[in-house]
Amino acid sequence: MKIRTRVFWLLLGCLTWAVAAVAQEPGEPVAGKVTLGVSVEETAVIATGWRASKLLHATVYNERNEKIGKIEDFIVSTDGTLSVAIVDVGGLLGIGAHRVAIPVQQFDEVAPTKIVLKGATKEALKKMPEFKYEA
Repeated sequence: MKIRTRVFWLLLGCLTWAVAAVAQEPGEPVAGKVTLGVSVEETAVIATGWRASKLLHATVYNERNEKIGKIEDFIVSTDGTLSVAIVDVGGLLGIGAHRVAIPVQQFDEVAPTKIVLKGATKEALKKMPEFKYEA
């Protein structure tokens, strides 16, 4: 009887420990069970935009359909908003490149195949101060 009692208490202890280990804190999110970050309704609105990975290396044109550069990178500000696009307006394979920072609000049309920056020319962008990445 003593062995059965010990086995019973040992099993009960293991079961209690297992239940406690599996149980989650009430406020703790679980991926796949709780929406993390945005609601389903917000996701539908967000999904109408473009992924940054699809916009990288997209050609930038002006309103006269002249090619003036390519999107090289995006800079996200410390508050989490997309602040500027880095546009490469010169060079070949990174040699002689002239990069400029353009606030994203200045772009008129944005799509993976074509981004429009009205009023810009390649020459005007090359006269802008060059954007340099900090180490």
